[in-house]
Parts: sequence; structure tokens; C-alpha cells
Amino acid sequence: MADSSTERIEYILNILCRDIGVRLAGSDADRRTIEFVRTEMAAAGAAVTVEEFPAYERRVEEEKLEIFAGESWQTFGCSLFSSTPGTEGRPVEAPLVFFASPTDYKRRDLSHLTGKAVVHLGCHIESREQYRRLITARPAFLLMTDIRYPGAAPLADGMFPSYARDIGTVPTVNVAYQDAWRWKTQGAQRARLLVRGGMHDSSSGNVIAELAGKDSLSEILYVGGHHDTQAGSPGADDNASGTAAVIELTRLLAKQAPFRRTIRLISFGAEEQLSVGSADYVRRHRSELSTQSGFMQNFDSFGSHLGWFELTANGSPEMAEYLIKFYENHDLFMRLTTDTVPYADHFPFVAAGIPGAYIGRSNCTAGRFFHHRFDDDIERVSPALMAEVIGASAELLADLAARETLPFPPSIPKQQSAKIEQIWNDLFGGWSQT
Repeated sequence: MADSSTERIEYILNILCRDIGVRLAGSDADRRTIEFVRTEMAAAGAAVTVEEFPAYERRVEEEKLEIFAGESWQTFGCSLFSSTPGTEGRPVEAPLVFFASPTDYKRRDLSHLTGKAVVHLGCHIESREQYRRLITARPAFLLMTDIRYPGAAPLADGMFPSYARDIGTVPTVNVAYQDAWRWKTQGAQRARLLVRGGMHDSSSGNVIAELAGKDSLSEILYVGGHHDTQAGSPGADDNASGTAAVIELTRLLAKQAPFRRTIRLISFGAEEQLSVGSADYVRRHRSELSTQSGFMQNFDSFGSHLGWFELTANGSPEMAEYLIKFYENHDLFMRLTTDTVPYADHFPFVAAGIPGAYIGRSNCTAGRFFHHRFDDDIERVSPALMAEVIGASAELLADLAARETLPFPPSIPKQQSAKIEQIWNDLFGGWSQT
């Protein structure tokens, strides 16, 4: 099989990150990206379709956060969470209160947050009940602080769409950890937030390339990566790297197709709003997925120059062993985890009962130091390293596609299913959501 081309990867990264730039779901840039990916996949020789689905587009014209500390108002950076509203272009002022989410949700009564600007230490609320209690307390607005990354720049992030839809929202922005530290040490008393703009109904799309197999009744193999970015980020690692993987794997595998099994490669939209595109795909194709699916391989943020590879595998021990050994035979060593991780596009497939894995690459114990930031640009990633991973992955997928039987059960072990189902129902709203 032909090797993945470093030059091809550089070309894809330049189109996505420099020519198109920030690729927010539902935006014109998102539509340009979808057309680019569709054209590249079709040129490789695959049968390509685009499935549209509803998504929110984040349109923000102005964000301004002021904190009163000492004897003056000071201005700080902030980034509106996706799925949450702005302030209708008017400043909202409120007393400031600090809330340590790892411990303060143990309080029986959260009424002390009513009408307050809440500095929420921890930007992910992974409990529907805790989020319900927070919103029921009626804070004026939330200042979400990512405690994984004690940086000086506000990251971009979002609220889970099912939480926002089912429970409600208040204006919510991400703030820099170092800024929150400064407010605390200076005895900050009040906050004033103005956000002009917000979330608007729109649509995004999944770009699907099919390499039809010789055996139409055999298991289908899925390959995924998302093409959207967070606000203000060109998203070279997160996740132009994954988009490049999907495009390049289509090209490499098409050269040897047809295999025994069908390979379906999907560039997902709206992952940064919590895998909205991949969740739409599994809900839409649930019947087929329940009868023919064999494996799902996802690529997300795997291009960092310095760091280590991580393979998140949800499936049988045999599946994890097969994947780890295959990559090691290509001199690619990965740290294995079998944790249930809902923040990548393999997870909805896992929730549908399909064994899945995703490859990422960390460069610090918190993940990646440029995660969801303005400086996740092309200089952060290594096309040569990406080419090495893509080339090995093409051989892995070709091996799985050609075998008479898969080398692992095409199912999720029962001991993993309960946790997966709980997360699917809580964070994603389960199967009833549309």
C-alpha cells in the first residue's frame, strides 16, 4: 500500500487552517469545509454523500467582561460558550462569587448563587442533576474556568446541547484560569458582562465516503474525524489532523478497494458542540448499525510535535490487544485506556453497541497546552508524524477489511455497557433526541 504523503497532509492543513480558517459549525466556513472534503474524497474514487443535520451557529459580534477589584473596573478576555445565550447586547452586572465545582455541589442549598456572577471552577458539568441545580439557582451569568489548563488565555468551549435544551441556560463564558486567580487574590467584588450576539439555528453536515465491499452482508468498518473548530481557533490539531486522516485514508484505501468489507469514512460536523454530527449519524442509521457494524476508528488531535499517543478503546480485550500490537509492529507505541470518554466522535458509535477506538496525542498531563486556543495553528503539528500514523492505520483498516472474520468480537462487553449507556442518556439525551 502506498505511504501517506507528507506533502498531501500539508496541502490539506493549509486549505483548512489558512485558506478557510476558523470553522464554526453551521457557518459559511463550515460549508466551504464540507465542500472541500467532499471534493477530495470524490477525487480519491469513493462514492460520496453529504447528510445535513440541524446545528447551532455561534455568531458573536462583541464580548466584554469587566471585573471590579480594588477601586476600579478592569477588562478581561472571555469566550461565549456554544449553546448558551448572549446578553442581548446589554451589560449585565452582578456581585461576584467563587464556586469550586469539585466540592461545592455537595452543598444542599445553592441559593447563594441567585443573581450572582459565578466563577465556576471547572468548565465541564458532567451531571445533569448538578447542572439542573445550578440553573435552578438562577445565577446572573457563569464565568467558567478550565481547571485542567491554568493558562493566561480564555479557552473556547460549550455547554452540552441536551442540557441547554432540557434544562435551560444563562449567559456563560469561558475565562482564563490566571485571570480568575487574580480576581480572587485582589478581592474582586463585582462583574459586568456584555455579549452581543449568540447562537442561531443553522445546519452542518457529515461527509460520507463509501468504499463498497464485495460482501454486502459483512460487517461495516467506520473511520471518523471532525472538521469543525472551536471559536477563534484555526484548529490545526483539533481537528484538521483528523480531517486530513479521513481524506488521506480514503485515498490510500481506494487504491486497493474493493475489500471483503465495506469501509465508510466520515468527516463529522459539529463535534465541538458534543459530537452532534456523529450522534445524528448513529440515530439516523441505527437499524443498519445494529445488524452490520464491526468497528469504528476515530482520529482526533493526534498531530502534536512533542508528546505521546493515546489509544482510547471501548470494546473487547481482544480488540485493544489487536490495535496496540498492530501499531507497535509499525513502531508506533500508544498508551492504552479503556475509559469511557464521551468527548470524541467514536462515542456515539460505542453507545450504539459498536466497538470503537480513537487515537489522540497528548503533550502534557492535562492533554494539549494549546487546547481550544487561538494558537492551535499549523506550527503546532507535524505532518510527517501524521503521515506515519495514517500510513499504519491504512494498513490496519485494510487488514480488517480483507479478513474472513474479524480478530475480535464486533460488540461491547457487558461490563462496559452500563457506564456507556448512563453517559449517553445523561450528556447526549439518549436515543429520543433529534
